[in-house]
Amino acid sequence: MATVLMCRRFPRLSRVTTLVTTATHEAKGGSSKMKQQEEESLGKADARDDRAATIQLLNPLDYRVLYNPAAYAKSRPVSQQQPASSSGQALGDDFATSSQALPPIRNALPGAKAKLHPKQTVSAYFSKLQTKKEAEKEKEEMHNSKEDPRLFQKGRPEYRLLSYYRFDPAEPLSLEEGDSVLRSVATHKDSQSPGAVASSFRKLNRLPVGQHVALVTKAQFDTLCGCAMENIRSFSTSDLIDVLKACVWLAVPPSHPLLNACDSEFCRRVWDMDLDQLLLVADCWRCLERSVPSYLSILFSYANMHWKDLTLPQFVQLLYIIGEGRRSPVDLMQKVESMILKYLDSFTLEEVGAVCLGLFKSLSGISDHVMRRIADRVSLQMGDMSTYALVNVLKLLRYTRMDHLPLLKELGKVIPSRIPTVNIQGIMHIALTCSSLHYFDEGVMAAVATSLPSKVTYCRSKDAAKFLWSYGCLDYEPPNEEEFYSSLIEQMHRKLHEFRKFPEHLLTGLLGLAFVKRFPEELIDYALRDDFVQKTRGSKYELKKDLFTLGKSVEIECPSYQGSRLPPQLYQEMTEMVLNFAEQEIYVRPEIVEATSLLESMLGGPEYVKNHMILPHTRSSDLEVHLAVDGHPIPFNFKDCIRNKTLKDIGVSLTDDLMTQLIKGRSHSQSPLEVEKEASTPGQDQREAAHPPHAGHHAALSGGALTTPTSLELELQPGPKSALSSLPWKQQPKEVKLAIQVSNKNHYCYCSKRLLGLHRLKRRQLQQLGYVVVELPFWEWFPLLKRTRLEKLSYLHYKVFDPALLSSAA
Repeated sequence: MATVLMCRRFPRLSRVTTLVTTATHEAKGGSSKMKQQEEESLGKADARDDRAATIQLLNPLDYRVLYNPAAYAKSRPVSQQQPASSSGQALGDDFATSSQALPPIRNALPGAKAKLHPKQTVSAYFSKLQTKKEAEKEKEEMHNSKEDPRLFQKGRPEYRLLSYYRFDPAEPLSLEEGDSVLRSVATHKDSQSPGAVASSFRKLNRLPVGQHVALVTKAQFDTLCGCAMENIRSFSTSDLIDVLKACVWLAVPPSHPLLNACDSEFCRRVWDMDLDQLLLVADCWRCLERSVPSYLSILFSYANMHWKDLTLPQFVQLLYIIGEGRRSPVDLMQKVESMILKYLDSFTLEEVGAVCLGLFKSLSGISDHVMRRIADRVSLQMGDMSTYALVNVLKLLRYTRMDHLPLLKELGKVIPSRIPTVNIQGIMHIALTCSSLHYFDEGVMAAVATSLPSKVTYCRSKDAAKFLWSYGCLDYEPPNEEEFYSSLIEQMHRKLHEFRKFPEHLLTGLLGLAFVKRFPEELIDYALRDDFVQKTRGSKYELKKDLFTLGKSVEIECPSYQGSRLPPQLYQEMTEMVLNFAEQEIYVRPEIVEATSLLESMLGGPEYVKNHMILPHTRSSDLEVHLAVDGHPIPFNFKDCIRNKTLKDIGVSLTDDLMTQLIKGRSHSQSPLEVEKEASTPGQDQREAAHPPHAGHHAALSGGALTTPTSLELELQPGPKSALSSLPWKQQPKEVKLAIQVSNKNHYCYCSKRLLGLHRLKRRQLQQLGYVVVELPFWEWFPLLKRTRLEKLSYLHYKVFDPALLSSAA
């Protein structure tokens, strides 16, 4: 075991970051002794057959797309891989790549003029071997958005008629034969029949891949395409489809004039074609990556008219086309749910994944009932499902916000062991599903965190941001937290150039870091610059709220920060917007209104309680209460009190003495308490006579047990406000400012009392500003809403006047 300790400080990272990497070599034959023997053996072999070494360099990693259908699917246990015909399992595993034996030295090191010392040869061999392994790993990690979604088509022979199949066994055409075809067309271009032109395309459809680029750029190929366009309306439908399939195989550019002509002609012929042909043509357009909105609209209308005749493969292929086209035809989608329910038990698991992916990509709504039925089946057969298909189900689950606990629990059993073999985007979607559904499973999140540092260089800017958001949202710092966060922050630096195009990803990542109290200052400075803020305005997402939360969090938690800051007018604009929303949607929630009303009753009036957002950038409300250290409530909310009170609300009794005082001034013979008694609310004198205040009242308010024997007495004891309010400011006792949180289940992880990152951040910042956070947790407060007023008041009294709270504040 080799252990390497590396300490690295990222520039201006507020939280010191230490990167510890432990590399453990325990592969087959991986001991140092065996490695030494292997090198000696290789050295002897090379002494017999001296060869030159060619070292290949990797290209820089970026947004390259490589075909690797096994990137997800290979993670299933071998013992569970069975033919699709015998069960509804996924088909992607048939394409899993296996480790190949190392090639002999003589094959690995091609000959050349120069000769190397045996030790140099061995070193060069291992360098090349390392390069090959890195290339293979890169291929495994890169998701192929074009080919991977088509894995379901391998599961049934019917898909050969509905989709473009590039693996048809056919005798390859040599380059000389290809040139002969083109020469023949050029020679007889004026006499080429539609059948002859179609035959020429069919022959070229057998040309090896390596010769495609050279052929498409030849003038003779342009001549052939010209002949096809001239005969476009004379082709039979099957010949026209063969021409299109040849264009797919030859990788003809999507904007080529021949494809323009084919697009128009297929739109004209739609109603004369059958559904198999229509789906096949749509699949060819997808393979060519050409946008064909008119054709798809006609296809969807055709399918809508023949809906009841759709077979299972036709339905799944249609949903694939809908998803890849990112279109959700309203009339058609209304019938999708019935077809899903009809075929659900007959789908292979790979087809279930394809259906979910199509619905997810097209942003098609789906009822909770249908989503739950899909999740029911997946939760029972997850162990037999390819990880790629499972991830597609998770995407739709996330989109529909479905809290399907059996599936999530099964995910925690199945997925952790697969994580090391899943590519980086698959891992990201697993973590993002957990965070989006507020579902915390430490086994899943720890497995992701353990695997991520070795894969982090394959992260797109989006992936890195979503990882940071997911862990911050769930407020989880894994066992390898420093290595985990350091690697992701470093990748964010590498991808800085991408954030100008995708500004939302930078803000997503930085907020995720802020939730767990990490503030990389150079990235924050970049995000708060004027030019970057201008970039956010061009995003399809509303990013002002994210900027607002980030900017204010930095102000509170990073007092030494000297970088860029948001302009004051943006803060003012966002504060007004958030507060307006709160007045309409948050302050009026029943649980908050009830708590506010009861606190006012208990403490002595609205001047003792303020229902507002202390920190508007955290987007949730607080009930603010001020107490002296001896437990007496202190009035402070005079602005709201004056604004809300009216003569009708106050209900003042206009006695003769009071009118005299209002006109001439107060009698010098009256004390302030007598005047207050004169201005009592109607009926108050009679109530106080019936239930006079007693000495135990002050003790109760200062933190003792609730001694009021009836709810009526409790409501009428407003608190000793007059004595406190009459003191000069400098003589006021020290205040304890309470920020009472009326929480709900959306503040916590699903089925858990684990607080989410945003609300953890809020409470941390309230404490930094001097507030004492008091919570009315939803699992306590919500059931009380159905109980008696006395029980609710007693509960609030206990929460507000907790002796431990007051003593710690003092």
